[in-house]
Amino acid sequence: MRELSPDEAWRKAKEVCFDLLAARPRTKDELRQALRRKGFADDVGERLLGKLDDAGLVDDAAFAETWVRSRHTHRGLARKALIAELKHKGVDPEVAAEAAGEIDAAAEEQRARELVRKKLRTMVDVDEQKATRRLLGMLARKGYSQGLAYRVVREELREAGAETTLLDDGVP
Repeated sequence: MRELSPDEAWRKAKEVCFDLLAARPRTKDELRQALRRKGFADDVGERLLGKLDDAGLVDDAAFAETWVRSRHTHRGLARKALIAELKHKGVDPEVAAEAAGEIDAAAEEQRARELVRKKLRTMVDVDEQKATRRLLGMLARKGYSQGLAYRVVREELREAGAETTLLDDGVP
């Protein structure tokens, strides 16, 4: 592969970033990693990311807010899982925590209940112990705290007519 002139490198790097941003919003770190994978020099990438930031095309805080809203609504992820995903995408931990902070405890509990009710509809012939284990596992994978998961599962199983003695042994 031939060496690119500085102008060609700049143009190609810009093209890579615009193509990625056309598909969906990206964090600065996602764009930085993509440019590195394509073999662009770090100084070209950093200069370009600075320009994109100045133009308002890359905004990690706005990305984080949108990501949190979408993933909480559509995937049912809890704050803890959302923060982990954002950190993995290169969003500053403080920015990630602030964005996830928009989801209050009541909204998180409501979403957990919706997830449990939906899953319960598919568990027609499953015994209570297996249903409890599956429901707790599902909520844990989505980042819900153990205490919230136990409480929601216990209450939703009772509401559905189960005896739920499994979770009553001193569990918060």
